[in-house]
Amino acid sequence: MPKMKTKSSAKKRFKMTASGRVKAGQAGKRHGMIKRSTKFIREARGTTTLSKPDEKIVKSYMPYAR
Repeated sequence: MPKMKTKSSAKKRFKMTASGRVKAGQAGKRHGMIKRSTKFIREARGTTTLSKPDEKIVKSYMPYAR
């Protein structure tokens, strides 16, 4: 059987943790920071782990990610 392809958009946006969870950048920080609260901006720093249902979708896009 030929190898399955990884979605190029997924490999650019997501990383896998050692325990198999999926890390992603925080949403909602591209523009419009003036209208966002300081609390939102502070809490949306760095990366976050996806929920289980979202994780399942992303893992289907990246068949060889560990």
